[in-house]
Parts: sequence; C-alpha cells; structure tokens
Amino acid sequence: METETSKILVVEDDKPVRNLIATTLKMHGYSYLEAVNGTEALMMASSYNPSILLLDLGLPDMDGTEVIRQVRSWSQAPILVISARSDDTDKIGALDAGADDYITKPFSVEELLARLRVTFRRLNYLENLAGKESSIYVNAGLKIDYAAHTVFLNEDELHLTQTEYRLLCLLAKNTGKVLTYKYITQNIWGSSWENNMATLRVVVTTLRRKLSSQESEPMIQTHVGIGYRMVKL
Repeated sequence: METETSKILVVEDDKPVRNLIATTLKMHGYSYLEAVNGTEALMMASSYNPSILLLDLGLPDMDGTEVIRQVRSWSQAPILVISARSDDTDKIGALDAGADDYITKPFSVEELLARLRVTFRRLNYLENLAGKESSIYVNAGLKIDYAAHTVFLNEDELHLTQTEYRLLCLLAKNTGKVLTYKYITQNIWGSSWENNMATLRVVVTTLRRKLSSQESEPMIQTHVGIGYRMVKL
C-alpha cells in the first residue's frame, strides 16, 4: 500500500500518454510528479526521492537507459520502464542498466495498476524484513543477507535490481525445487501475463550473468517448458 510519503515520478514526453498515466494515478489515490525529459527527471528524482519511477526510454534530450544508469548510482527505487520499444535487446539494455520491470506500449491501465500494487507490496515487505532479525543464506560463494537486502558473490557485493533480488530470494528460499514459470511470475509481478513471461526470461539471463563464476556451475538451472531451479552447490 502506498504511504503518505510515497510519490511516483512519471517521466514521459508524449503529452497524451503522460496525461493518461497521471489521470490513472490520480483516480486511484497515488501521489505523483511529472517530468518531460531526462534532465528534469534526474533533477526531480534527486530532489524528491520518489518511491517509484515510471520511465519512457525515448526522451527528447537523452535515452531513458542513461537516466536509469544515473539514478542507479545513488538510488535503489524501483524503475518501471514504459516504452514502445519491444525488442529483447532494448529490454535487456534497460534491465541491465538497472530497471526493475518493462511494460510495452500500448499498455492497459489495469496492467499498470497491477504492477504498481505489486511493487508497493514488495517495498513494504522489504521494509518490514529490514526491521527483523538477520537471516543469512549461503550457497557456495553466494551469500544473501535478507535483513540487510545485500548479496555477495565470493565476498564481492553484487548490485542487483529489485526484480533480480526478488527472483534470487524466491529461488534461494526454494533451493532444490523446480519453480514453474507461472509460480514465479505470480510471486514477482502478481500475474502470469505474456509480458511478465518475456521479462522473466530477460531477468534470468541478467541474473545468471551477475552470478557467473569460472569456478562453479550455474546456480540457476532451466527446466525447459517448466521453470527454473536453484541448485545447491
């Protein structure tokens, strides 16, 4: 649930789309700010520290991926990309830069609202978890500190997006079990929409790359047509 201090930063240069998003947020009780280009977005993100960013990639002054990179240098706020770019290369680029989710235009307001609800639930969960006693997960060189929300591989801290972190924790807490695509997408995004299935494949690819090590076999195994499994090494 959104708190009184929560704000959503909408970064979109297309006025009709920006108005649609703003109207939707207003009708459902969300507080929001608007930016029409990357420069303005970075200024507002640093000044107001929004809880979530809704970001278009095709901005007039800079590519949205650069906005993601700069925001990620000082903030872990969830970034949801809303873009007309549908190629996997664009999705991989945005997610690699630090985006947490990717919605392809045209989109339904119902999907946008569902993703926001899930994101706020995850934020509240992580805040509550941080206040509890520390719990550590160890698998070979991988260490997850659930309370501190940090991940280390061979003593080096990994910088994961919120989505990558949630996926890693979900797999880790079910080590040895094959989790179906539907189960994973329901737990990460709250639905099994086709967009979520496509995004899941991209997130797994980027997460595997960050977890890769010459000394070990892949921790995340693919079970074709079924799902994924965290292997105990």
